[in-house]
Amino acid sequence: PTRGLVGPYDFIQVAEERGLIVALGNWVMQEACRQNIAWQQQGMIHIPIAINLSAVHFQQNSLQAELQQNLTRHALAANCLELELTESSLTQDAAATIATMSRLKEVGVMMALDDFGTGYSSLSQLKSLPLDNLKLDQSFVRGLPDDRDDLAICTAVIAMGKALGLTVIAEGVETGEQLALLRRLGCNMGQG
Repeated sequence: PTRGLVGPYDFIQVAEERGLIVALGNWVMQEACRQNIAWQQQGMIHIPIAINLSAVHFQQNSLQAELQQNLTRHALAANCLELELTESSLTQDAAATIATMSRLKEVGVMMALDDFGTGYSSLSQLKSLPLDNLKLDQSFVRGLPDDRDDLAICTAVIAMGKALGLTVIAEGVETGEQLALLRRLGCNMGQG
């Protein structure tokens, strides 16, 4: 009551330290399934919901079973969910991460690499990941259209993502001018 709303950047680290992040992630997965079904019942046919997974949650052996359980419980098609990983999730055990991603893709969910360009990007690793979407971090979008460096990075990431057959999603799109420029650059979607 005295602090007001507490954002994810504040509470995620505490949840990980206290061992609560997996339970929190499972609750988010369940709520995403429930909400997606509610939207479908209101006539919104196919609106995928993206779920950010922590690196800790992603390494859990029970993740695939929990995901399948939630999809079955809610009678939800797997392609109505997108699981997002950050680049930092890939630095822990790349081979295990790729294997887990492949198993989750077999279930039918979409996979996205979130905040691309802000971590320890490995282009050789990127080409081997079973991804559907590449999310261009808002730190590069924020300076558009005026910052030449941000423009160069956005142009390159969009071109690379499209060349790899990925849907590129720009995060943090806040102005019509940014949206128009990103469209001209060939960006598939924007969030903001």
